[in-house]
Amino acid sequence: MSSGPTRRWSYARPWLTNAVLILIGSGLLLLTRQLVSEFSHFTIGFSGVSGWSAILYALAVLVILTQPVNRYTFGIILAFAIAFRLVTLLPAPYLSSDIYRYAWDGVVQHSHISPYRYVPGDPALKFLRAPNQDLFDHINRRDYAHTIYPPVAQFIFYIVTFLNPTVTFMKLAMILFEGLTLYALLEFLRELGVRREQSLLYAWCPLLVWEIGNSGHLDSAAMAFIALALLARYRRQPLLTGLFLGLAIMTKMYPLVLLPALFRRGEYRMPATVAGVVALGYACYSSVGLGVFGFLGSYVQEEGMDTGTRYFLLELTQHVPGLHNLSSKPYLAFVALVFTTLMIWCWRTCCSPVWPRVETGQTRRFGLPADADFLVPAFALALALMLLFSPHYPWYVAWLVPFLALVPDITVFAYICGLFYLCTTAIAVGTGPLQFLLNKMLYGSVLLAFVLDIVLRRWPILHPSPKPPYPRPATEDRA
Repeated sequence: MSSGPTRRWSYARPWLTNAVLILIGSGLLLLTRQLVSEFSHFTIGFSGVSGWSAILYALAVLVILTQPVNRYTFGIILAFAIAFRLVTLLPAPYLSSDIYRYAWDGVVQHSHISPYRYVPGDPALKFLRAPNQDLFDHINRRDYAHTIYPPVAQFIFYIVTFLNPTVTFMKLAMILFEGLTLYALLEFLRELGVRREQSLLYAWCPLLVWEIGNSGHLDSAAMAFIALALLARYRRQPLLTGLFLGLAIMTKMYPLVLLPALFRRGEYRMPATVAGVVALGYACYSSVGLGVFGFLGSYVQEEGMDTGTRYFLLELTQHVPGLHNLSSKPYLAFVALVFTTLMIWCWRTCCSPVWPRVETGQTRRFGLPADADFLVPAFALALALMLLFSPHYPWYVAWLVPFLALVPDITVFAYICGLFYLCTTAIAVGTGPLQFLLNKMLYGSVLLAFVLDIVLRRWPILHPSPKPPYPRPATEDRA
């Protein structure tokens, strides 16, 4: 393995890197065990566990991005990544009960009933309660909310519960999807000419250990499909790009924003494949008509997306004198303007069919080959969606972590770790003023990280060594 960045610390050696990673990994493992302990017995609290986890994670990232490695380093990273998730696998989900709905939807389908037809508490499904009482008792919104999860998510629920209709097995399936994501990232890093140890940014991320390892969120499957779509786009495989992007959209919806960055002018097989996957997915559940969209409309209202009460930047603007009564319409127009600008950027850069590719400003900044010019715009679209719509739940930003592993960025790192930590503090349990305070702290830290990033780029402290060129063969597009 390449020694990577230039040695910056005294006596830097690969064995020292490994020793430091073992110490940090051991600390993270102890904190993961402490997380499970906190479920039943308060010791340092969730905020204490998350805060120290974020600090150790940041130290591990600093080490892996700046210090030399050897052939043993990746094994250390992988071993600890697996250990973190094994610790959280068996304990029952504590931070979220969404996974019980996943398993319930699968059980309902095995009775040849559409999961979109009835709410879990409907008398028509009463015969399913007794054999699945533990699932039913933990479902949130069971008396009024139809399932919200799209068709591909339902396929996953069906397959997993066919094998074993338990929450533990569903969590195991989501962890296996994480393995698929890691595989795609390793392949992508190899083709980018970046050492595989950078995958630590994904494998050791405490947000993923908590929200997927313990809570088993469906975002794990969406991340796997997104990572595979990015890899296929880099390899110029439009059909596979469209297939995986379509699967991602039909799992969690939000990956739709990546379409402008993954599209290439004159190549319509990719968007046609996406459309085909979406159409086929909904066709499989068309017996319920518009009911296939489930709780989506009500969820939009419940979360304040229609009135604008959930948008932090809008609420912040309303605190400006003279703008107290600003409605959501101007803000949504601003959001549309932002995404229009980003789409024009994509159209003029990464969507160009010109070959060979020409190095651009963003590829130079992040040390990417010209072929990967779509990666930064895709990252920007994903980040813009999160910042503009200000999600209240940490697992909503989990899909940014694979991008972070490919394109390390201080600002996004601060956003992910900041939301992860703040959502475990006392201010996360409230709404209104408390939620506004949480977002002020979060967005303030993101702004500081952005300024720090500019300063470090202007006056670099760490000088990474230039990456070796990784030539791409001049081949035609492949399926």
